[in-house]
Amino acid sequence: MRLGVFSKTFARDDLAGVFAAVAAQGMGAVQFNWESLGQGDDTMPDGLDGPACDAVREAAAGAGIEIAAVSGTFNIVHPDGRASGMRRLEQLAGLLPRLGTRLITFCTGTRDPDYLWRNHPDNNTPAAWDDMLDAMRQAVGIAAGQGAVLVFEPEVNNIVNTAPKARRLLDEIGSEHLKVVIDGANLFGHGDLGRMRAVLDEAFELLGPDILLAHAKDLEHDGDAGHQAAGTGRLDYAYYLQCLRRVGFDGALVLHSLSEEQVPASKAHVLERMPTD
Repeated sequence: MRLGVFSKTFARDDLAGVFAAVAAQGMGAVQFNWESLGQGDDTMPDGLDGPACDAVREAAAGAGIEIAAVSGTFNIVHPDGRASGMRRLEQLAGLLPRLGTRLITFCTGTRDPDYLWRNHPDNNTPAAWDDMLDAMRQAVGIAAGQGAVLVFEPEVNNIVNTAPKARRLLDEIGSEHLKVVIDGANLFGHGDLGRMRAVLDEAFELLGPDILLAHAKDLEHDGDAGHQAAGTGRLDYAYYLQCLRRVGFDGALVLHSLSEEQVPASKAHVLERMPTD
């Protein structure tokens, strides 16, 4: 298990500055966010090309930083955004070898038309599941054709909002090109914080072998995804990290939802609780 960070945590004038800032914090991995290219805040911008990806890989290598994954999230059940999202996903998947990674972070979408990370009462309907499953099959087909792996989060504000639903999705898709990015702060529905260890145990029991990436942030209340720096909320980090170790996770644990100024404290909070045996 190695500690990383979202690249967009560090706002710099160029990619070399971004990766130098990551290295200066003593971290060796990033989830690369396209905002770091300085072309706006689109999670997966249109018009990506080989030279841009080469520049990312070369800047990361120059600082000794691994690109553990790249961001590729969009609302796969949005009635107006699915086609363009799939087109951009196919473009990105074809460029992954030039970035030096196979993982694209993904999500299962929401019926909320305006914000990807907002819950909607229709997320729990059979129709929403069927729409999501159809879109996911299309996305996984794109990934498989390019040798990429999509890693999605079970997230309380999305259609796959529990670990059992995540297990169901993995089983129904049945592809090595669909795996999991786990985020302990995203698993707690209304009333679940009081049973934190049980919720975490269920998630890791059901999903452990399929977890290829992990996120590290925090939450202050249940019924919503966490939106704050690791160590500033209520997640039992010692137990979360024990669960990761228990299932043999040896990938990147990526800090996010924090400012650059919060990085040293969050890094220390996580490392102090990292299992050593």
